[in-house]
Formats: sequence, C-alpha cells, structure tokens
Amino acid sequence: MQNQTTLTKLNDKVSAVVEQYNLLKQENETLRLEVVKLKAESEIKNQEIEKLIEQNAMKDSEIESIVEKLEEIMV
Repeated sequence: MQNQTTLTKLNDKVSAVVEQYNLLKQENETLRLEVVKLKAESEIKNQEIEKLIEQNAMKDSEIESIVEKLEEIMV
C-alpha cells in the first residue's frame, strides 16, 4: 500500500514538473518570437537612421556649396 502512495506522489510530482516544463517552453517560444520581432524592428530603425544620416550629409554639402557661392558673390 505504501508503495502505491509513494508511486502516486511521484507521479503527481512528475506531472507537475512536466506541466511546468511545458509552460516554460511556451513562454520561451513567446519570448523568442518577441526577440525576433524586436530585432527586425531594430534593423528597420537602423536603416532609417542610416538614410537620415546620408540625407543630413547631403544637406550639409548643399549648405557648404551655397555658403561658398555667397562668399564668392560678397567678395
């Protein structure tokens, strides 16, 4: 009889561990998908930043060109 009780307790504990494992596995998958999504969003933002940096550099170049022309006119 005691073996049956011990076996039942062990079975209950194993079931609890398996259930906890499945919950953690599901949470891990959810977090993994979130990381993938955030990495993709980060990459898009990084590309946008690079584009803006290039545009800023082009504007700076245009401004320098205008300033040089103004200086030539004023001299």
